Amino acid sequence: VANRLSRLPKISAIYSSDLKRASETAEIIAARCGRLEVIKDRDLRERHLGDLQGLLARETAKVSLNAHKANRSRRTDVDIPGGGESLDKLYYRCTSALQRIGRKHAGERVVVVTHGGVIKALHKKACPKTKLAGKLLNTSVNIFLLSDGDGWIIKAWGDVSHLDPTGYMESSFVE
Repeated sequence: VANRLSRLPKISAIYSSDLKRASETAEIIAARCGRLEVIKDRDLRERHLGDLQGLLARETAKVSLNAHKANRSRRTDVDIPGGGESLDKLYYRCTSALQRIGRKHAGERVVVVTHGGVIKALHKKACPKTKLAGKLLNTSVNIFLLSDGDGWIIKAWGDVSHLDPTGYMESSFVE
């Protein structure tokens, strides 16, 4: 993904979740894109899962049945016990962050490195009537065009064409 992004016209800024996985990826991208500083933003973090944080999905019901039920709930306003956040809170946090970044860098190209749950919430903001289909792959490129108002447009979604030359798509998804 760093190689691909390094070929884009001038990137003005690189933002990242402050969590290790995303920030390390952002640093690699920054090194390839002219040694830009990575701006770490807590609001780009993945959803906080409270009592379930750090657990494997298969372990959650055994560790905290209430937290497991809250996490699996179809209601978007249910907080996860132990300090976790609801989907509504995740949505507000990350869409506000991207809107803030967009206002600060109006008319500029900005790279944001974040997590799947955040990207799905951003998709919901841009396409509130469209249900997200399929799996969101790591290192996918998703391009959002933010306007002055409340309208967001998705210019590219789930693009992993940069992985084709590496053979990753063929070798990683063997049945």
